[in-house]
Amino acid sequence: MSESLVPVEVLLVEDDPGDVLMTREAFEDHKLRNHLNVVSDGVEALAYLRGEGEYAGAPRPDLILLDLNLPRRDGREVLREVKADERLRRIPVVVLTTSEAEEDVLRSYDLHANAYITKPVDFERFVAVVRHIDDFFVTVARLPGQ
Repeated sequence: MSESLVPVEVLLVEDDPGDVLMTREAFEDHKLRNHLNVVSDGVEALAYLRGEGEYAGAPRPDLILLDLNLPRRDGREVLREVKADERLRRIPVVVLTTSEAEEDVLRSYDLHANAYITKPVDFERFVAVVRHIDDFFVTVARLPGQ
């Protein structure tokens, strides 16, 4: 199986600096070629995705890793707006959150999330989860525009 030579643009929407650091380290540890762009709240996420303000010219993500519990605009609202926007709806969204609530799982899928993953607190397991996300969305699945 040949691997894509084009790095995948990943947008991480995460307000916890520790989780951002773990995700960055997981990308580095796994030697992922992907570009990881980070925003820390839902308002920034939507501005990034729409190329507004300081995000004018930002690369369009091929994959969004979205926390649900965000300041200013939560992940559920971001997911709803992304999937309702004709220009953004095809971008796969993986909800990566600490919530194990069945209500959050169901609501995320009702809002057309492509996957729902509960974040492991242990670093090694977190790295493994990021590796699995990469393996599936970058190596196995075909992303729009790739």
